[in-house]
Amino acid sequence: MSTAPAHGFAARLVADWYAPRLTPLTAALVPLSWLFTAGAALRRAQYRRGWRRVERLPVPVIVVGNITVGGSGKTPLAAALALALRERGRTVGLVSRGYGGDARRPCAVHADSDPARVGDEPLILAATGLPVYVGRDRAAAGRALLAAHPAVDALVCDDGLQHYRLARDVEIAVVDQARGAGNAHLLPAGPLREPPARLDTVDAVVRLVSGNASHARDGDGRSTFMTLAPQPWRNLVDPTRTADPAQWVGPGIHAVAGIAHPQRFFASLRAQGIVAREHAFADHHAFTAGDLAFPDATAILMTQKDAVKCSRFADARCWFLPVHATLDPALVDLVLEKIGGSQAPRVARLSGHQGTARVRP
Repeated sequence: MSTAPAHGFAARLVADWYAPRLTPLTAALVPLSWLFTAGAALRRAQYRRGWRRVERLPVPVIVVGNITVGGSGKTPLAAALALALRERGRTVGLVSRGYGGDARRPCAVHADSDPARVGDEPLILAATGLPVYVGRDRAAAGRALLAAHPAVDALVCDDGLQHYRLARDVEIAVVDQARGAGNAHLLPAGPLREPPARLDTVDAVVRLVSGNASHARDGDGRSTFMTLAPQPWRNLVDPTRTADPAQWVGPGIHAVAGIAHPQRFFASLRAQGIVAREHAFADHHAFTAGDLAFPDATAILMTQKDAVKCSRFADARCWFLPVHATLDPALVDLVLEKIGGSQAPRVARLSGHQGTARVRP
């Protein structure tokens, strides 16, 4: 496997985060982790006590996020949940921070939007056909979406668990079952954004598992599982073209991945019988044509998240693998029960009033 040089230290740090115990590198970062922990607790307390303003939007808000840095499947979950809610009669919009994009004000995301402006993951959300807005201030992004689409009666926020300025009716935390909480330390000594106890305060915990893993559900959607089901491979130049992976044999098969956990993608290729030269890049890597300059390549394979950044300079050798999150229907039932049929403003969850989510320091 070849790895982009700029990814070297980051790859080592992530590997150390998921080591069974502290390594010399992560142990040296523990004092900084204490500072991060104190700062995160203080910020959360400020919202909980009303010292910082929490903004309530006029429609129910469902936040999908995680307590770790990096991919756990939250964007596919947000997309699948939004579509499931639409099938159950809601008119749904999606908001996201737009990480990796340079848009400073809330803006709409369309299928042909520039990922350098809106980020890569929002373009995956836009593929649902639902209205999508991005903004560093998710509440402002939500207001802009509602102004442009007044029929929307529910918002799904991708990756907003720690964005406490936006009041929420439902919190869903996604956990990668294979990686868990790593060494259980907060940043930068470990992968955690918040302590593991934060999972006790959310409405539902969804664990990402491999498609062939056996697992049980609790039946009420509060602790459940999801899988990422691969869809047919599609060509970047002509997305209407699909391919049989059995045709990709020989030394000219290359695979690139600029995601938080590249090995998950590479493992999915091996599961399909594809043997490829693997090229890992940093999460949200801004691909250039030079990154795909493989003169011997007969096929260049990538994730959908990477494909949105490569489409402008891709050629017919480039293919991407869409995935679909398969959800427990009980999770959808839980969300609908929480948001009910009312669109009236509700008491902010961080206020501590009856009927709101628990908030722990």
